[in-house]
Amino acid sequence: MNDTKSLPALPDRLSVNPRSPHHVAEIFEHNIGIRLNGKERTDVEEYCISEGWVKIPSPKALDRRGQPMLITLKGTVEAFYS
Repeated sequence: MNDTKSLPALPDRLSVNPRSPHHVAEIFEHNIGIRLNGKERTDVEEYCISEGWVKIPSPKALDRRGQPMLITLKGTVEAFYS
């Protein structure tokens, strides 16, 4: 038998936050990477390939629940398994 698992297809939009409707837990069983404008980012909280944006946490600003505010960066987004 073949023991290699096939990797699930990466969705167009994905979020790290489990409360988000765009969170897919089985994707996070594998290491994924995100490139924005050809530069690899390690701090991405959410991305959308078709709309061309990623959201990263703000270094200082917090929302009313104490979570970091998210900053939207636009450009060419690529998601891949690493």
